[in-house]
Amino acid sequence: MKRRIAILTISAMLLSSYMTMQAPASAAASASSSATAIASSAAKAQIVGGVNLRNKPSLSSGKVIGFLKKGSSVSVLDQSNKYYYKVKTTGGQTGYVSKSSKYIKVSGNASQSKPSQGTGASNSLTDKVNLVISTGKKYLGTPYEFGSDRKTTATFDCSDFVRQAYKEALGIVLPSDSRKQGDWIKDQGTAVYNIGSLKAGDLVFFMSYKGSSASAYSGVNKSTEKITHVAIYLGNGQLLHTYSSKSGGVRIDTLSKSWEYRFLFGGSVLK
Repeated sequence: MKRRIAILTISAMLLSSYMTMQAPASAAASASSSATAIASSAAKAQIVGGVNLRNKPSLSSGKVIGFLKKGSSVSVLDQSNKYYYKVKTTGGQTGYVSKSSKYIKVSGNASQSKPSQGTGASNSLTDKVNLVISTGKKYLGTPYEFGSDRKTTATFDCSDFVRQAYKEALGIVLPSDSRKQGDWIKDQGTAVYNIGSLKAGDLVFFMSYKGSSASAYSGVNKSTEKITHVAIYLGNGQLLHTYSSKSGGVRIDTLSKSWEYRFLFGGSVLK
């Protein structure tokens, strides 16, 4: 009886040892299979315009870790969000690049990462607004120049600045001057005439400066006043804009006092 128990005990020990040895091998095989599946699903792409390679799929928080030259080949591992691809270079470096067609041309279908639960249309709009704002903020301190060259970002006037923020962030090309931008907003049907109705990302339009006190604007018929300035509304009563060399170029101001008196209307670029 004792001998039989001893034999059963030894058999159990040997079986346990065998299963322990097999587990890592199975895990390694599974990992290898997953890696092969990922590699096989990667789409090929070509860089058609020099673009920064970032460590995160974000313009504001993603650190630049490299630069991909025009003509470079990459593998697209997945579409991280609406604006970035996760790519792998021929040298083996992995990072994120803008998915704008002016930077990259994909020859296959890039898989899209599943969004986390709770995202939806409202979050998508919020993401777009945040991208516009973060894009605009990266130009804080850029010098002001009236009639600035629309082909460079070395200087801005007010309408050039808001145009660049939307063009760079979302590929939306607004009219080139503030009055036409105001007409564009009205044509969109999103114009609001109360400061309290403004939302983050809205364009805000102003009349010419007449003084720092409310009395300087009393009796003014705003419906006939011409637009002389435009800004991006950040929310919480703040403006992101540029209006003079003395003010330091692109900056953030509070929508109060003379800015409040000069307010004509605002409206959303995005519906």
